[in-house]
Amino acid sequence: MGGGGDAAARACMHTHVHTWMCVHTRAYGCTHTRMCVQRATSPRPPEPRSPLQTQTQPKPKPTPNPPQTQTQTQPKPKPNPRAPCRLLPGPPRSSPARPREHRTMICGRRTRSRPEHRGGVLKKLGLYEDEDLQLMLQGSLLRKVRSRRAKERLYRLQEDGITVVSERRFGRVPSKHSFSVAHIVSVHRGHHSEGLRRYGCAIPEQNCFTITFEGGRRSLDLGARDEDVVLSWVRGLRTLRGRLRGMSQQERLEHWIHGMLQRADKDKDNRMCFQEVQIMLHMANIHMDNAYAHQLFKECDHSGDGRLEDRELEDFCRRLLRRPELEELFGRYSGEDCVLSAEELRDFLKDQGEEGTLHQACAIICAHELNEKARQQELMTLDGFTMYLLSAAGDILNQEHTQVHQDMNQPLCHYFISSSHNTYLTRNQIGGTSSTEAYVRALMMGCRCVELDCWEGPDGEPVICHGHAFTSKILFRDVIEAIRDHAFKQSPYPVILSLENHCGVEQQATMARHMKAILGDMLLTQPLEGQDPSVLPSPEQLKGKVLVKGKKLSELQREPCGVTSILDEEDEEETEEEDRLQVAKDASHVAPELSAMVVYCQATPFPGLAQALQNPQPYEMSSFSERKARKLIREAGPTFVRYTSQQLSRVYPLGLKMTSSNYNPQEMWNAGCQLVALNFQTPGYEMDLNTGRFLGNGGCGYVLKPQFLRSPHSCSPRPLVLRIRVITAQQLPKLNREKLSSIVDPFVRVEIYGVTADCSKQQTAYRSNNGFNPRWEETLTFQLQVPELALVRFVVEDHDSTSCNDFVGQFTLPLGSMREGYRHVHLLSKDGASLSPATLFVHVTCKRP
Repeated sequence: MGGGGDAAARACMHTHVHTWMCVHTRAYGCTHTRMCVQRATSPRPPEPRSPLQTQTQPKPKPTPNPPQTQTQTQPKPKPNPRAPCRLLPGPPRSSPARPREHRTMICGRRTRSRPEHRGGVLKKLGLYEDEDLQLMLQGSLLRKVRSRRAKERLYRLQEDGITVVSERRFGRVPSKHSFSVAHIVSVHRGHHSEGLRRYGCAIPEQNCFTITFEGGRRSLDLGARDEDVVLSWVRGLRTLRGRLRGMSQQERLEHWIHGMLQRADKDKDNRMCFQEVQIMLHMANIHMDNAYAHQLFKECDHSGDGRLEDRELEDFCRRLLRRPELEELFGRYSGEDCVLSAEELRDFLKDQGEEGTLHQACAIICAHELNEKARQQELMTLDGFTMYLLSAAGDILNQEHTQVHQDMNQPLCHYFISSSHNTYLTRNQIGGTSSTEAYVRALMMGCRCVELDCWEGPDGEPVICHGHAFTSKILFRDVIEAIRDHAFKQSPYPVILSLENHCGVEQQATMARHMKAILGDMLLTQPLEGQDPSVLPSPEQLKGKVLVKGKKLSELQREPCGVTSILDEEDEEETEEEDRLQVAKDASHVAPELSAMVVYCQATPFPGLAQALQNPQPYEMSSFSERKARKLIREAGPTFVRYTSQQLSRVYPLGLKMTSSNYNPQEMWNAGCQLVALNFQTPGYEMDLNTGRFLGNGGCGYVLKPQFLRSPHSCSPRPLVLRIRVITAQQLPKLNREKLSSIVDPFVRVEIYGVTADCSKQQTAYRSNNGFNPRWEETLTFQLQVPELALVRFVVEDHDSTSCNDFVGQFTLPLGSMREGYRHVHLLSKDGASLSPATLFVHVTCKRP
């Protein structure tokens, strides 16, 4: 049957064709026949030199190699006679031809793939058999609690194992919303959130759970009809979150690509035609010449049926993820035999500025090499080298600084302390929403000083809100409960409650009772035993304690000494500067119960630098508006530094900023100010700097100030030359997801924030239509006078010649926490969420003149 056709095909296509008859048994309810054809493809041609066409020209002319700068000098390739029996790589292997899986033929048409082909990503994660995840894949009806009218929606985990989609309908118009499991911070069961306590009373507590997210996204409160459904979702989300966070960077890349493939697979048959591959390339921010893309597609289509699946798709993705710059770097050290010996890896480590011992090199090979035979011979292949550079060991952030590594036994005034302003707001201070969720978010970001604007509330219960505005109100009691539950989850070091008090004596006493009853032993109400009264205690001594900052009654009186109003310094200063707001209220007194809770953070008006230095009071602290702080720095900078070296100071944004915008915190840190309060709900470069400043020391919210800010008479800082070679970027996010043909034109800008003389910005040229693997190879050089205070901010933007450039991603870290050598920079979104697997690949050198 068809013998002549077979001979013609054999002659024309040089393929082997085998036919046979397939008989469907009665197990399928009928008996019929099918003819199946399997074709073994001829060997594929060698791979093209370039995996991607970054330019639109089909055949760009070769250009001579550019002259290398001094920072690019690397060891020359060399043969290594020391390892005569090295593991030499063989020729690339093509996947063997294999028959397609059985698919029933009905009226000459192929049916969809069987259900067992679903969940490929979960299989790769080792989670496909998890019963909780199977229920999540099927979907559950859950109530989204956002108001008194909770709406039921269908929540379903997608097959990429990372996206959860909720579906609802308004009439005939479908509406879909989604979130990523990778952005989940925590999952809590019960009425823990403000929304569930307020609107979820009709749903049993055991049938509710709350999902909190990183970045600026609001928490999601959900309820179910069945408790078992809640348990499955809580366990399932925690399982997925833990597995995703434990992924290596290589696994993240593969997972990201697999997700792209699934979204591009329009007919959901787990097979991709060339048109679907083109869609996937645009989704992944890849501009590839059609001829080259089709050539790559044909090389991976080993079955020759015009579709890719399983190993063919894996082969296609492997080729896409090639890193030519890593291959070149590997070749410089490995020489002609294409593997690294332990000795050669040791040489690479020394050039990286790391511990370059043979023992360390062998340990790295054992930890990252994928090939078992190479690992046994203490050799590293290109794959192992790539895995090493993509691991935490290749991160630009010094991994030792992800743990608390600084001396935590210095007085409190010797630390920068992460601080929030108007912590209760989720948006701006005019019509924004107040929420306990904002306190949870700030505390989970490592914030150690939160602000509570307390006002008289109904039924004798004080509330927290922004006075003289249209913000919503939340109960003081609920805020204290949220602080109790989350104060020490991210950091064990003390939390300061900055009270801006507008309540009468009675409700002040209520505030004191709530704090004492809810916080219990966490609340510090007495000076530490044996503590020198002339020196503030250390963060180590105050571990697990909550400190209250507020007005303190004198020992002889039950009113503040010489003060009848409880207006804080912030109110007093805003009254002078903002006549239009007219912060007016009746004079009241401080309740003794509340005063008794103020120990080490006694709020007092600033007496002036001369008096403060002549008669220092370590337990007292003053607050300054950004305007007043700038004036003091400008007019009496060195004297102000002496003041902040021995007493706590707090700086806050001007009240006139209706949009809750922030100021540059760096100039305040330069003067030694400890509590530089920012609006955590407002994203921008200011919050990026704050996150970067407290990224080191384990993100505990306390960073030891440089010696010259703790002791003004210490040695001066030494200058430093910083060189950053921007090499490549990988998997940058697509900005316009609605328009497939829109691909970013990225460039990289490196910004230095520090003392005035050090502040500068430099950027690379932009690369057209390449958000997948753009390459720059440009070196940026910075001269730094005070490197101890410098922050380095990497910014990626999309070039636009007709309008403002669009933000793509950023990462900020202290110069002192940045490692030299070849490093990956993991980018974050505008609100601080991870953009994994998006990275920059750079080379860093720091030299002192």
